[in-house]
Amino acid sequence: MTPWQRLRASWRHSTDRWLLSLAALALAASLLDPGVMMERSLFDHVIVLDVTQSMNVTDEQVDGRPVSRLAFAKHALRQSLLRMPCGSKVGWAIFTEYRALLLLAPIEVCANLSELRSTLAQIDVHMAWSGNSEIAKGLHSAIGIARQLPDKPSLVFVTDGHEAPPLNPRYRPEFDDKPGEVPGLIVGVGDLRASPIPKTDPQGQPLGFWRADEVMQTDLRSQGRGGSVSGETLVDDRAGVAVPMLGATPGFEHLSSLREGYLRLLAGEQGMVFLRLQSQQRLAEALLSPALAKPVPVRTGGRLVLAGLAFCLLLARYAGPWLRKTRVSKK
Repeated sequence: MTPWQRLRASWRHSTDRWLLSLAALALAASLLDPGVMMERSLFDHVIVLDVTQSMNVTDEQVDGRPVSRLAFAKHALRQSLLRMPCGSKVGWAIFTEYRALLLLAPIEVCANLSELRSTLAQIDVHMAWSGNSEIAKGLHSAIGIARQLPDKPSLVFVTDGHEAPPLNPRYRPEFDDKPGEVPGLIVGVGDLRASPIPKTDPQGQPLGFWRADEVMQTDLRSQGRGGSVSGETLVDDRAGVAVPMLGATPGFEHLSSLREGYLRLLAGEQGMVFLRLQSQQRLAEALLSPALAKPVPVRTGGRLVLAGLAFCLLLARYAGPWLRKTRVSKK
């Protein structure tokens, strides 16, 4: 009799012993938690929220209830966190005036979900330290933050695109950013129809809306004044194609709408993708875009698989005879 035949004969006569032995072996192996290295697509985002006054315009809805642009964006981001795979990271930053400020460096989503959500909930327009809203400069500042972080996260810039003071349509700030160096997403929020901008006091109490005579209606260059940053250079767009919503709209700058054309222009110049925020689902899909994924080697443990195998073997050992008896009794 060959060794294989002897093994088969032993199995027939000692099935229970074999099942128990294999179950014990599987349980012992599970204690060692063997694993293999596999490559997973994870995500690392620093998300910058525009907290300037126009983001307080109430032209969005959540569950049928009117909310501000900022509240709508925060709601979508809060829900999107649940779609992020464990191991991914998210950090928060704000934008106002012409700078972005990092509030929380990217941290792992699953282990810090509560902290991420509570921090997000505290972000509002009262954190702004200036009434200005220079979108292009803020985007440049945010790119600098993402570039300097050690893990090189992608950038998600959430804004309505409202420049205040308005830009000259022929002269815009010039930057030395390399398109695509920081992968990212510009998320436009707000209605395409213009709405009045709420005005509040330093304590956040409503004071009505900004009037036309209270808001700068023309760009600084047309008034013979320089930029907000000394020595800044401008790109001459005289030979370029007119971009929708790029220049000032005299008499209407106290009203605000989503400047989609302008944000698409900025996204194209920086090698980013533009998304108009209309639903939480689309935002979550954009945040999980393969273009923003980072292949990361991840160890996959085998403990659960081995424990499950041991359970199945024990089930076969003790449930098998009972099933056979049940079949015999039915006959």
